Amino acid sequence: MRHRDTGVLLYDEGHATDGYTLIVPLVSKEAYIIGMRGEVLHKWDFPLTPGNYAYLLPTGNLLWSGRTNDGPPLRRGKGGLMREYDWEGNVVWEYEDHGQHHDFRRCPNGNTIYLGWEPLPEEYAKRVIGGIPGSERDGVIYGDYIREVSPAGETVWEWHFHLDEDIEAHPLIEVCDREEFAHANACFPLENGDVLVSFRRTHTLAIIDRETKKFRWMKKDVMWGTTHDVQMLDNGNLLFFANGIYTPLNPFSRVIELNPETGEEVWDYRGQPTWTFFSPNISGAQRLWSGNTLICEGQMGRVFEVTPDQQIVWEYISPFFGGYNWFGLERGGAGNSLFRAYRYASDSPELARRVKSPYAG
Repeated sequence: MRHRDTGVLLYDEGHATDGYTLIVPLVSKEAYIIGMRGEVLHKWDFPLTPGNYAYLLPTGNLLWSGRTNDGPPLRRGKGGLMREYDWEGNVVWEYEDHGQHHDFRRCPNGNTIYLGWEPLPEEYAKRVIGGIPGSERDGVIYGDYIREVSPAGETVWEWHFHLDEDIEAHPLIEVCDREEFAHANACFPLENGDVLVSFRRTHTLAIIDRETKKFRWMKKDVMWGTTHDVQMLDNGNLLFFANGIYTPLNPFSRVIELNPETGEEVWDYRGQPTWTFFSPNISGAQRLWSGNTLICEGQMGRVFEVTPDQQIVWEYISPFFGGYNWFGLERGGAGNSLFRAYRYASDSPELARRVKSPYAG
């Protein structure tokens, strides 16, 4: 579908959650804070395109990752350089790991946890089940690791899929290539030190026990059609984006709230009709303080807010287009994709009234 309009398309002032939204276009070297009418109120400039997003810390600083050229020859979600910027754009912390990809989070203890790629040793690569036969990259399969580092850059904990879990228990989706196993795309640190993770290529959500390094909880569902941006809500439920690709149904996306104790999907959002909401990759969601949900339909550069009864009360299409080679393919044309988006209240610790829309009362 080709965009016909950009900017704010819908704003129901009586039901939308007032605040400021952070977006990081995948095709540019900037991050923007926008108001409810789409006005740009603050901007950061970076030396690299993102790998893949940024978010505000309670200090008001911005945690960001950039895409480096070194490291594994995989482009889908590649990062490599993590930096913390202050409000004025000064670098106050950085850490480089050219294997870093997709997600990175500041832990409650001040450390930083992130996802990484590493080549699987041959004896482990042979145990990977599924995927398209012969589609390894130069005969190599890259596996996921998770690493936690201190502010000084010291490794304090790490997890390796091939060493800590049973590879054979997690077959790849049959139509995926075998370049990587198992395409982790979200790591969410829990208060007790365990880590909540999404693995796209195995339709899996899991919680890794920090001590045993085994999955203490796991759920797979092919009907999710791969997942992104899993997180634990204050009520203990999980919120995540279900892309809706590689399923028996016609493709459509959902945002799902799942009770991990019962396995029940207690809430979801889907388009009406379903084909009006679909992103086969990237994307995320945020439960807002009002109870509404902010959704990033990533591939289309669309961010919108829905009420618990699925009414759209705010809708925005990113106007920031650029050369579309995020997947490492020269497709031609331009794209406006977003990996995630976040909204913050004016008086939140992250913003502390640093920005104010000219439309605000």
